[in-house]
Amino acid sequence: MAALGDVFRRARGRTLTAFRQGDEYQWKGPFYFIQGADPQFGLIKAWAVGNTGSGDDEWGEEIKLTEQAVQAINKLNPKPKFFVLCGDLIHGMPGTQWRKEQEQDLKNVLKNTDQDIPLVFVSGNHDIGNTPTRETIDNYCKNWGDDYFSFWVGGVFFLVLNSQLYFDSSKCPELKQAQDAWLNEQLAAAEQHKCKHVIVFQHIPLFLRTPDEDHDYFNLEKSVRQEIMEKFHKAGVKAVFSGHYHRNAGGCYRGLEMVVSSAIGCQLGEDKHGLRVVLVTEEKIVHRYYSLDELSSQGLEREMVSGTS
Repeated sequence: MAALGDVFRRARGRTLTAFRQGDEYQWKGPFYFIQGADPQFGLIKAWAVGNTGSGDDEWGEEIKLTEQAVQAINKLNPKPKFFVLCGDLIHGMPGTQWRKEQEQDLKNVLKNTDQDIPLVFVSGNHDIGNTPTRETIDNYCKNWGDDYFSFWVGGVFFLVLNSQLYFDSSKCPELKQAQDAWLNEQLAAAEQHKCKHVIVFQHIPLFLRTPDEDHDYFNLEKSVRQEIMEKFHKAGVKAVFSGHYHRNAGGCYRGLEMVVSSAIGCQLGEDKHGLRVVLVTEEKIVHRYYSLDELSSQGLEREMVSGTS
């Protein structure tokens, strides 16, 4: 069994070491994975007391919710191919008081995930800061692996992006340029390998409901968004899965589906704490959001795992 640190840092050298890439270029039949977002240890208390800056000194509720998520995932049969967490792993921003304890407590919960279900981590604004720096990104990478990378599973190409570089890269413009150049290479490689689907994970949604909606805290600035949407459309990206909004939302742009999933942790709308189950078939990508209670007590409907192994 791999050393514990490796479980959290499987994204190295811009790929995910949990899968042997040479074995994964070919389509092998339908499979599914689990998407979670925003466990954000500390936000429930901070939100309740109206102090999101420094009111995050308790996170017992988030520990219980994330434990429930892990236990529900471990019971699923057949097993999901992986469990991806789309950012805001903890609430404490870089340099804040409770950050290290929050990270350690999250790792103590996630280490109980079935060792046959790889963990995939996406960086959020609370993980690297609203305006990231080389230092905040380096610190994230030491804890959770690369901030952007790609991997193949069963003929499907997955890209994990650092969306904070699209939100505000003013303190590290060279890192945004590096991700842009890498992304262009990756999309060209995906076309060359004739993959079945291309799927993207990032923390901040491109948009919440419509591609031309106004820019606010929860989506990307319109000109940046348009450029990325066009790039993804031309490359045949089927879906982008995000978090950040702490509510379920989504929409479409020229065949590209934007899927915004609510949180494992603090809810800011009417949704329940939950996870999204994503079934990948030869023709399409089907997904459904389950509350943690529902997934724990009832598991998956047959059509969400039909034909998978």
